[in-house]
Amino acid sequence: MHKTRVLLDEITKLASQICRRIRLMEVCGTHTRAIAKYGIKQALPTNIELISGPGCPVCVTTSRDIDFIIELALRGIPVITYGDMLRVPGSRGSLEDARAKGSKVHMVYSTVDALRIAEKEPKAVFFAIGFETTSPATAYAVKHGLRVYSTHKLIPPAMEAIAESPELRIEGFINPGHVSTIIGVEAYPKLAVPQVITGFEEPDILEAVAMLLKQISRGRHEVENQYTRAVRQEGNELAKQAVDEVFEVADAAWRGLGVIINSGLRLKPIYKGQDAAIIYRGILEGIKPKENPACRCGDVLRGTISPQQCPLFGSACTPSKPVGPCMVSYEGSCGVAYSERKP
Repeated sequence: MHKTRVLLDEITKLASQICRRIRLMEVCGTHTRAIAKYGIKQALPTNIELISGPGCPVCVTTSRDIDFIIELALRGIPVITYGDMLRVPGSRGSLEDARAKGSKVHMVYSTVDALRIAEKEPKAVFFAIGFETTSPATAYAVKHGLRVYSTHKLIPPAMEAIAESPELRIEGFINPGHVSTIIGVEAYPKLAVPQVITGFEEPDILEAVAMLLKQISRGRHEVENQYTRAVRQEGNELAKQAVDEVFEVADAAWRGLGVIINSGLRLKPIYKGQDAAIIYRGILEGIKPKENPACRCGDVLRGTISPQQCPLFGSACTPSKPVGPCMVSYEGSCGVAYSERKP
């Protein structure tokens, strides 16, 4: 508690010296959850604004990808996925709805579980979502014969796109902790704004804010590592090697951000026999997703509006009946905002 108070005092002093509104973005969905849990937004000076970025893997998965995997399930192809993705609505319902209609949709907690299912159902397709944190496990499973539809995405290119957007005016990033344990400090490109990698406890996040404000006040824009107890300069070399052996970097579409160059991972040609995007190319090319125009999940992910500014928030869209993925996921900005509402 004492450290928290000291850090808040330091932040208040730095904010008063800057004398203008500062917009900082946390890129990780787990940070979004932690910031809400500790009431950090409410504790910060009024000229410091924390906004959530595209750090929820379920949320940034496009409607086209969701519709494709649902279509596979409806056509009798077994689908394997993580739990959060079950309830994400597509144009024709969700994977949960498809399962209720008799489709084989398996929920797993790991790719090891997925491999066990594939032993009995070799044509099953694993819906591979997530950032650099989960792609090593997918790479392992691919090497052991699992069929995969990869929507894995890379965080640094998305941060570059956001930093270059004049619409957002982000002046500093709180970089993700879990992702950074894999890719390391050196993977982040130098941007025109400061970045601080941080952990998930209250003092971690507050210290990151203070470090960002110091850089801003001094006109610096470097990548600093507050999370030294877990993140190394080079990251996890074994995990990165595993990914490099199976995947190649490709352009990828993000909900809310559009197509970002070199921001995704697709299977290398040697694994084309396990690549659902190739095996079922005809189905994928026929997918024409229908977006709900009232859902503002994309704008929330881009940081242009808060969850509460979406007209559906808390009324037509709730965790029990989500309209968009931002309300479904534990790490989604809308789901976090809804759970932290005052009665």
